[in-house]
Amino acid sequence: MAGNAASRGRSVTSRALAILGAFDERHRQLGLTDLAARAGLPAATAHRLVADLVAWGALSRTESGKYVVGRRLWDIGLLAPVHTGLGQIASPYLHDLYGATRATVHLAVRDGRRALYVDRLSGHASVPVVSAIGSRLPLHATGVGKVLLAYAPAGVQSQVLDDLPRMTPYTVTQPGRLLRQLEKVREDDFATTGEEMTLGACSVAVPIRAGGDVVAALGVVLPQLKPDRGRLVGALHVAARGIGRSIPGPVAG
Repeated sequence: MAGNAASRGRSVTSRALAILGAFDERHRQLGLTDLAARAGLPAATAHRLVADLVAWGALSRTESGKYVVGRRLWDIGLLAPVHTGLGQIASPYLHDLYGATRATVHLAVRDGRRALYVDRLSGHASVPVVSAIGSRLPLHATGVGKVLLAYAPAGVQSQVLDDLPRMTPYTVTQPGRLLRQLEKVREDDFATTGEEMTLGACSVAVPIRAGGDVVAALGVVLPQLKPDRGRLVGALHVAARGIGRSIPGPVAG
């Protein structure tokens, strides 16, 4: 009852946004009951708003009766500067990297305490990964994430270090060990991971700088980094410098 009472004081817009906010990487499909619970809304209110969102194209209903994010939201999301600006600039460099390595190539920016994947290239021979364009993954468990975390404000680093969930048996969950890794990232100008986000997947990533600031990270994912790590780091740095020189101003993210 308390949740229902609280929901009556919310605007229609905030209720609709709560429904959209109920979806995340682990909840890509939701039934109406789960949607209402995660949004903190009465079932009747959720039903009415979901119907409006489906009619507009923000949500779609699957054959199983569950709801997923609709194509119209995706189309609007592609208009965001973080994609249209950085993504378009970086695209030729990502294709060059993929052509040279046949590995999954990632471009990411920091979004709070997560790595937001702006673009990704992969093929049939690439290592299976959980990332997707628009997904947000932990900073401490990914190559691009460690780069972004190493150059993040102290407050963000502190928040991340306070909560280091274990994604695989190899995820670094000790704050002291992660801090030492971040120091090494700043010294070496690249980061690596070994099956820390996905079993069977290792990564190496470098920062992308614009105006002296780290604005994004560029990385590749392979079954193993040895003996090609040096070559991969060199190729990534060349691409990162090219992207950085092409960025006209601050990148939103």
